[in-house]
Amino acid sequence: MADLPMPTVGPVSRLAPKPMRFILNWGRRYSLWVFNFGLACCAIEFIATSMSRHDFIRFGVIPFANGPRQADLMIVSGTVTDKMAPAVKRLYEQMPDPKYVISFGACSNSGGPYWDSYCVTKGVDQIIPVDVYIPGCPPRPEALLHGIMKLQEQIAAETLSDRYVWSRSQGGDS
Repeated sequence: MADLPMPTVGPVSRLAPKPMRFILNWGRRYSLWVFNFGLACCAIEFIATSMSRHDFIRFGVIPFANGPRQADLMIVSGTVTDKMAPAVKRLYEQMPDPKYVISFGACSNSGGPYWDSYCVTKGVDQIIPVDVYIPGCPPRPEALLHGIMKLQEQIAAETLSDRYVWSRSQGGDS
């Protein structure tokens, strides 16, 4: 089976009128399908954020995508060990472009209280590119809501051609 070429965004995409880019970014901004990669206690806070009290569906975030191939946003929460790192990278590579990552909690940001362990990755950004970092141990659901709104602001300001170029430069094309 032959390898198919990677899809590209044509050079004419920069000439798209601003109203068209606004509409495209608005659609991507408010329809984020989430793939939660929960590794520890921060995953419980993710679940709390998706419940009725905080309800991040009102922001256009749909929790619990069927898998990485149907997801736009990966939320990594918890301690990433060196043994788990290849799985995180593989699942990230399975996500379609454009894709986004939120690092949720001190453990996924920098290793947390386990930073000096021989088997802990010192932050998920050592493996995959991260768009938004949310600090805390564990972070409150309100912090995740704030991080999602920050990501949505980034999506509203980007051009799709810039995102594709950035994704490929980070190794997301394999």
